[in-house]
Amino acid sequence: MTTAKDIMHLGAECVPATETLDRAAQMMRDKQVGSLPICGPDNKLKGILTDRDIVVKCIAAGKDPSKMTAGDLAQGKALYVDANASEQEVLEVMESNKIRRVPVIENKKIVGMISEADIAQHLSESQLAHFVTTITQAPPTKVKATAKSK
Repeated sequence: MTTAKDIMHLGAECVPATETLDRAAQMMRDKQVGSLPICGPDNKLKGILTDRDIVVKCIAAGKDPSKMTAGDLAQGKALYVDANASEQEVLEVMESNKIRRVPVIENKKIVGMISEADIAQHLSESQLAHFVTTITQAPPTKVKATAKSK
């Protein structure tokens, strides 16, 4: 059975929740990655920070990346997979949450990351087509009700 540990790439390094976004961006540049796990002072996973998060939620919003922290963008439940999770379990987490990257945890520590490119190498053509369609599908738009005139 193929496990998350077989699929992941090693060397995922956390960005501390207290680190500024400009420094986080420099870490991404230096590591040549588009995302970093965010860890709190207890070294537990708090979320994932992507280069897109920095651009959309900070810079485009007119905020200062030298003052805003990675923790400011760590929202919601931190998603991850166990190192012993099966390939199918990894797919389910990524597809059901429409995420392109997921941290891998072993003994309560981050040991790696699985990106869409990592998982794609282990899928058949039909599985890959389903996966890409699922994670790139836009969320349904809400239709505003219009008032009817009498």
